Amino acid sequence: MLSKNKIVVIGGGYAGLRTVEKLAKNPQNEIILFDKNPYHFMQTDVYDLIANEEDFAQVTVDLFTFCSGFDGNVTFIKQEVNNIDFKNKKIITSVQRYNYAYLVIAVGARTKFMADVVGLRIHAHGIKALHRAMYFKQKFEMSLFNRVEESGASCTPMNIIVAGAGLSGVEIAAQMASFSREFYRKNNFICRKLNIVLINAGEHVLYGLDKELVEKTEKRLKELEIVVKNQRKVAEVTHNSVKLSGGEILQMDFMIYAGGIEPNGLVYSLALDKNEKEYIVSNNYLQVQNYNDVFAIGDCTTVYNNGKVIAPTADTAEQMAEICAKNITSLIANKPLTEHKIKSRGVLIALGRGYAVSKIFGIYFSGYFAYIMKKFVEKIYAKKLDMRSRRGCKKIFCN
Repeated sequence: MLSKNKIVVIGGGYAGLRTVEKLAKNPQNEIILFDKNPYHFMQTDVYDLIANEEDFAQVTVDLFTFCSGFDGNVTFIKQEVNNIDFKNKKIITSVQRYNYAYLVIAVGARTKFMADVVGLRIHAHGIKALHRAMYFKQKFEMSLFNRVEESGASCTPMNIIVAGAGLSGVEIAAQMASFSREFYRKNNFICRKLNIVLINAGEHVLYGLDKELVEKTEKRLKELEIVVKNQRKVAEVTHNSVKLSGGEILQMDFMIYAGGIEPNGLVYSLALDKNEKEYIVSNNYLQVQNYNDVFAIGDCTTVYNNGKVIAPTADTAEQMAEICAKNITSLIANKPLTEHKIKSRGVLIALGRGYAVSKIFGIYFSGYFAYIMKKFVEKIYAKKLDMRSRRGCKKIFCN
C-alpha cells in the first residue's frame, strides 16, 4: 500500500536539496531524490572552478552520501525521469515506474542556445552543466599553455567572446580576465595578450539591477580591460569568429554563451500549464495547476512578487524549497497552506579574485570586503552539505 508520506523530489540542485533537508526532519516522511547525475553541482562556484580557485571536488557534493547522511528516510536514485503520469501518481524513468503521494519538480534550467543563430550551439560553450564547465576549463587552460609555448613577441593574442552580460556573463568574463592576468604575472611570462569581449543586447550590463551595482561593475570591467559592446546581438558563429548584428566580425579562439536559460528537458514533456517561455506555472503555494499534491520550484518555474518576476538565483530557489516543504507538511497534517512571499535578499557579484560588488538588505558593498562576504556565504553552504555527506559516508563504509 502506498505510504501516505511518500515524497518524490526530482532534481538535486539548490531547490531539491533544501526541500529534502526540510522534509527529512519528519521520520514519517519517506523521501526519494531522483537525478540523472550522481552529484550536486554548486553553480555559484563555477567561475572559481574555471579560474582554478577551486577544484572539481570543491564544487560538487555526492548525492549518494548526502542522502545516506539522514536517518534512513532518504534514498537517492540515479535515474533520469522521462515523464510523469499525474493521474496515476507515478514518475517514469527508463528503468521502471515509481509511485508518489507528493511530488516536487525541481529540475532546474539549462543554457538556451538560440536556434536562429547559425553555429551557436556547435561553437559556443555553456557553463550551466558541470561537464560543459569542465570542458571549457580544460580548453581555456590549454589555450593559455599554448600561448606560453609560443613565447616572446611572436605570441598571438587569445580572443575570448562572452555573449550575455547578466550575472553569469559578467562574472565569468571578470574571473577569466583576473585569472589570466595573475597567471602570466605570477609565472613571469612575457606573453600576456588576452582579449575579452562581452557582448550585451541591452543598453548596459546587468539589466534589471540597481544603477549603483551596474556602475561599479562597469568600472571594474574597464579596470580588467574587458571590452563591452552594448546593444549588440550575436548573429552568426563559426569556429574562429563571431558576427554581430550590424555586420561587425570579431575573431575568437572560443566563446561562452550566457545569453539566457530555459527549463530542463523533462519540463517540455509534461502535461502541465506553462507560460510562453515553457516554464511551469505554479500558484501562490507553489503547486502546479490541477494537481494539489505536485509542486514546482527552482529555475523550472517562474515566481512573482508584486507582479514582478523574481530572478532565478540559488537564494530564491532555497526560499521556494522552504515554502514547498512547509506546504507539503501542512497537506499531510490537513492544515492551511502558506503563500510564498519570495524576494531577493541580496546580490553578490564576484568580479575577479579579491573583488566583488554586492547589495545585502539594501546596503551596498564593493571591493575586497564584498568578495569576502560572497566567499563566506558560499563556504557556509558548502560546509553544511559536506557535513551531511561525511555522515553518510561514515554510515556507508562502517555498516
